[in-house]
Amino acid sequence: MKKIVFTLALMLGVVGVAQAQGDVEAGKSKSATCAACHGPDGNSPIDMYPKLSGQHASYLAKQLAEYKAAATGNEGRANAIMGGMAMPLSEEDMADLAAYFASQAVTPIAVPEDVIEQGAALYQGGDIERGITACIACHGPRGEGLEAAMFPSLTGQHPKYIAEQLHLFRTGERNNDPNGMMRSIAAKLTDQDIEILSKYVAGLR
Repeated sequence: MKKIVFTLALMLGVVGVAQAQGDVEAGKSKSATCAACHGPDGNSPIDMYPKLSGQHASYLAKQLAEYKAAATGNEGRANAIMGGMAMPLSEEDMADLAAYFASQAVTPIAVPEDVIEQGAALYQGGDIERGITACIACHGPRGEGLEAAMFPSLTGQHPKYIAEQLHLFRTGERNNDPNGMMRSIAAKLTDQDIEILSKYVAGLR
């Protein structure tokens, strides 16, 4: 496990990254347009949309900036809905929104009994034979991610949304992962792996 973590650090060149600084109250007042899909406090009631509550502010700000970049013809994260939503946002708006949603508590999700054993094995140990790195190396023992490296928190997230993102990484349709790391891992995951991992990690806490 130590070797895996060390190797990932070298691959990613992980160093201290400045966290997005924003005003929580300002973000709350700006979040009204987000509520329809993500809920007033970021706990989206619709499982096709991500929960933003409890997510790292630096990660949220990064995603908004990349949605806006892609919408303006630059390299980023392409999404027809979010591109339009991010277009009018300033850096301050993004920081404020990120600060607000990061300050909210995510609603927990239970892990289905039938995925615990396989999910824990893959999440915690990966699969050496298939070259799959353990998810725990970047997303932590409780799925909380790593703020400084902008690795997202996955705990409490909708399993359906996590699964969709893994499918998008696998096909390459989502390509804003550092050094293609998630695309490389997702390419080795089967549909069953994705279903099990998505349900397992969502319930970690």
